[in-house]
Amino acid sequence: MTDLAPTAEAMCRYVVTSIVDDTDAVQVTASPAGSGAVRLDVRVAQGEMGRVIGKRGRVAHAIRTLVRAAGSRDDVDIEVEFVD
Repeated sequence: MTDLAPTAEAMCRYVVTSIVDDTDAVQVTASPAGSGAVRLDVRVAQGEMGRVIGKRGRVAHAIRTLVRAAGSRDDVDIEVEFVD
């Protein structure tokens, strides 16, 4: 875990590991995204990205909303990207 947005990163990791079967394959990487924002790259095991994104992206949208709210506690803007 990095010091860029520890609350948001922990929240993202918790929510994603709650959704997938292979919890050991979950990787959440934080990096600066410019203009004071932090980008969280989420990687999961092969074949589980569909669970994380959900129908019409509803699960992904909900994850982004929760993580952005957690990012406000860290005083940073959060961008969540789901990487294949």
